[in-house]
Amino acid sequence: MVIRSAPRPAVGVLAALLACLLLLVSGCSGDGGGKGSAKSTHGAPSAAATPGWARGMTTVPAERLPAQARETLRLIDARGPFPYPKDGTVFGNHERLLPRQKRGYYHEYTVRTPGAKDRGARRIITGDSHETYYTEDHYRTFKAVLR
Repeated sequence: MVIRSAPRPAVGVLAALLACLLLLVSGCSGDGGGKGSAKSTHGAPSAAATPGWARGMTTVPAERLPAQARETLRLIDARGPFPYPKDGTVFGNHERLLPRQKRGYYHEYTVRTPGAKDRGARRIITGDSHETYYTEDHYRTFKAVLR
């Protein structure tokens, strides 16, 4: 005795619907061409578009940085002159908190700290693709600077 199963055209339809649903869901969770929401400095989603390199990081608009950090950004844009000899040197990313890149990709700049007798703990790090990061605790944490 041979038992035959009935043809199931519904299985193909179900598989096609499942594939469409999967495509729809994965398309909605993509980075939207480098734009999406990100955490602001207060942890709430930012309404502004965020570049892909900043996804998953706390972000801060440049205008919300301390005045000394904004001055450092101005000097970076003007290509100097910089007040500290180490400004513009290669940042090694030894902490690996920034995206991995080849050596020489990142450069660091001192953000003056009023009252500090040395360079202080604040820095701006730039990437070759115009990424900008700010740390106020000497590389323990970073915020992506939106410019």
